[in-house]
Amino acid sequence: MKTLRMLVKTALLTLVLAALWAPALAMAQDLTAETVAGSVDATWVLVAAILVLLMQAGFVFLETGTTRMKNAGHIAMKTVFAVGMISLVFWFAGYGLIFGSEGPFIGWGEFFFNPAPTEEGLANSIFFTFQLAFAAVSLSIAWGGFAERAKMSVYLVFSILFGLFVYPVIAHWIWGSGWLADHGKQDFAGSTVVHLTGAMAALAGTLLLKPRIGKYNKDGTPNQIHGHNQVFTTLGVFFLWIGWFGFNAGSTTSAGEGFFGYVAFNTQLAFAAGAVAGLLVSWLAKGKADILAVLNGALGGLVGITASCAFVEPWAAIVIGAVSGLLVYYSMIFFDKIRVDDPVGVLSVHGVAGVWGTLSNGLFAVPSLAEYVGVGQGGLFYTGDFTQLWVQTYGVVVSGVYAFVASLILLGIMKALMGLRVTEEEEIAGLDLSQHGIYGYPEQMKASS
Repeated sequence: MKTLRMLVKTALLTLVLAALWAPALAMAQDLTAETVAGSVDATWVLVAAILVLLMQAGFVFLETGTTRMKNAGHIAMKTVFAVGMISLVFWFAGYGLIFGSEGPFIGWGEFFFNPAPTEEGLANSIFFTFQLAFAAVSLSIAWGGFAERAKMSVYLVFSILFGLFVYPVIAHWIWGSGWLADHGKQDFAGSTVVHLTGAMAALAGTLLLKPRIGKYNKDGTPNQIHGHNQVFTTLGVFFLWIGWFGFNAGSTTSAGEGFFGYVAFNTQLAFAAGAVAGLLVSWLAKGKADILAVLNGALGGLVGITASCAFVEPWAAIVIGAVSGLLVYYSMIFFDKIRVDDPVGVLSVHGVAGVWGTLSNGLFAVPSLAEYVGVGQGGLFYTGDFTQLWVQTYGVVVSGVYAFVASLILLGIMKALMGLRVTEEEEIAGLDLSQHGIYGYPEQMKASS
């Protein structure tokens, strides 16, 4: 009898377990190597998008640390606000203007973007989020040229205009089946699309806003306006550095074959070379190791390798990063001499290094890597052919000119209709108090006033 009861219990337990495991077994049978690979790729791209969004924390620390205490709260807040604004604009039209129907100059369609709830592989919703993070970075770069003197309303209006008429145009030309893509323009992760575009908008902004009060003497010589916290600036560089692995390696949109690791490897080498170059050049030129030169050199190395991280060999990544660090150092001195007040060094770090990084593909791109990525051809040093260098040259010139002129026109109209700059009294008091009614450091500012 006991044996019979045990057999019945065993049979019932077997049936229960079979019922529980049947769906899992059926699902397992449906899992092919292709679906697993697609899921891994999708997960990686979403993680990369989160890393790129994390770069906004880097911009907060970098910009607040490089500027004065009385503007710290304003800078932190407007970064969050601007990302929110560009997200809505990108959903409404920005994404569609880049990746809508194919056309040489602009995309069309996919407005009020509405992805399917579930998709296999790299879902459109994931790709949208990844691309949105890039647009947000470009806008944050632009804000560096507006620092410490622009009205809060300027950030609201120009976020919309930049997200509709500036960034999507260049992104479509290069990444969205536009005319530069057809010509084989190489810009893997955005030295031109993201960094140069943001820098040219910053240039237009800083020229129209004019220098900060006290930046230049009557004879034109510059005064140093020191940032209030170099530790914050350094922390900002660390956040940006970490986020850059999502920026560059994530642009593979795939974890398969491990190529994203190669891209990350080149990214790290360029960062290192830029940091060391910044240290050495400042030490030799000034007799002291300048902290900002090291930090900006490191960022310049990252910007420089962004276009070419998938196209070059490791030794070339080191050369690109080191040259970027040198260019950033000397271009910052140049902009100061011609009285262009660039508080955060945007024009040098993202503009000059962005141009060099884009052109470097025309020199160092390896033919086999260009074939693997599927864009353009090998560079001059490998092929003896100037074709790719020429494509890179006119591509970066046209993109930079468009971003600058479009931003200058839009900001010029805004200046005529609403004004761009706070009053002299508001600037002296600080944007925290004049624009928001409270300091970012209320105890310290009250104690010093």
